[in-house]
Parts: sequence; structure tokens; C-alpha cells
Amino acid sequence: MAMMQAANRLQKALKKGGPTFGAWQMLPGSSHSRTLARSGVEWICIDTEHGNVDDGQMHEAVGTISSCNISPVVRIAANEPWMVKRALDAGAHGVVVPLLYTADDARRLVSSAKFPPQGTRGFGSPFPMASFGNPGPTASEYLQEANDALVTVVQIETKEALENVDEIAGVPGVDVLLVGPFDLGNNIGFPILDGAMAPELHDAIARVLGAAARAGKRTGIYCTSGQQGRTYAEMGFNMVSVAADMIAIPAYFASALAAAKGESGGGAKMTGPYGR
Repeated sequence: MAMMQAANRLQKALKKGGPTFGAWQMLPGSSHSRTLARSGVEWICIDTEHGNVDDGQMHEAVGTISSCNISPVVRIAANEPWMVKRALDAGAHGVVVPLLYTADDARRLVSSAKFPPQGTRGFGSPFPMASFGNPGPTASEYLQEANDALVTVVQIETKEALENVDEIAGVPGVDVLLVGPFDLGNNIGFPILDGAMAPELHDAIARVLGAAARAGKRTGIYCTSGQQGRTYAEMGFNMVSVAADMIAIPAYFASALAAAKGESGGGAKMTGPYGR
């Protein structure tokens, strides 16, 4: 196995086909990244779309997570080539890309994530090699291996992407279709309110799972609890987040405070986009 593929725990797990579990990082800080990485997850998604993580903090998080032999994955803020470049040049093992609508969007993404001749990614960053072991690949080896070793994840979270999901799944270079349940629910007219998911949203999620299976691609889903993660892993999803820091921290403190006050039940419940 090529050096970069051997170091990419996310890709190795996806190739095996079973579920791989990860965390969602929305807060910056190397110590924070290291703490999440020591939890036992195989990958951590650094969220630069909705998280409080800027470009420099993203670079630090990628380096810290990879130094713990965990795969750093970056959710970029939009399907923009320069954002893909910044994430991969930092050493990310893959990118998660929100708000796609069509197969052309997916093809444009793949082009920005691949070096020529498969794509248009520019070469020259001195940083990404350090994310793939010590001593890791040389720059030349990175150039030759990156197209096969990095993971491209597209989010299916718009009504248009759902309608075009079979065509998107068929785009060469797309590795994973990841469901964003909250945005998908909103976009198809069945938002998640107080943790309740409408049957139509369940059907939409199953539609994504089926499209990926037909195309021979992997699937992912953003979950807000371990129990929910177990449900979707048993359903056949491959890349499953189990918790986000901005769910876990406030929920734990609220629960602990409620217990200290002698209250029952109230502290741990979180609703809305970040809880379930």
C-alpha cells in the first residue's frame, strides 16, 4: 500500500466497508484537537463552515490531529477551489463540501481536489506531507499519491442535490455522499424540530443510501448522539459522526448542573440545529 493511503485511517476504514466513527470539531485550539483525537475516534472533521475555526486554526488542527495518527478532515465553507486547496495543502486527509446542487458542482469539486491530469489542483505547499507519518512522503511522493489517497466527501443537503443524487453519486472522484439531516430536512420542507424527523426525511436519507450503493460509493451522516450514530451504522452508513464539541460540552455541563441542583431530566436535552 502506498505510504499516504496507509496513513489515511479514514480511507482505509471506508475501503473496508464497515462503519467508521468520528468527531466534529467546531472550536479552535490544538489542545482541544488533541483531546478529541485521544477519544478513540478514527477521524475528526474540522468545521470551517459553521465552526469558529479560521484558516490558521484549521492548519493547526490538521497538524495536531494527524500527529495523533487520526485522520483530519476539513469541512470547507463552500464549494470553492481555493478553499479545497487551503484544506488539502494544510494536510487534510479529505474534504467535506457543503451545498452542492448538481453533478456539475461535484465534477468541479473533484477537479479542484485532484492534481493534473485528473484535475486542476496546484502543487507547491510544503505542509501536507507532515500529515502522513514521520518521516512521511516526500513532496514528489505526495504529488504522485495524493489523487488516490485523499477522500472527497460531498454533502447531500439541498433539495436539488437530492433530486440529482444518482448523477452526483456517479461522478468519478466522489468518494462519499454525506447526509446533512438538518439542512436536508429544511430544504425539502420537513425541518427537524425538537429532534423529530418526518417520514419524508427518513425516506430522503434512505434515497441517498440507495444511490450510493448503486454507484459503489460510501455514505456518511452527521449525527448528534452515539445512539443515533448506532442507528445509522446499522442502517449501512459508513462515515458516522458521533458527537460535536459544541453539542457535547454544553449538554454535559447543563446535565451536571441539573443533577447538582437536584433537578431531574432537564439538563441534557438539546434541540434545534445542534442537538437532538
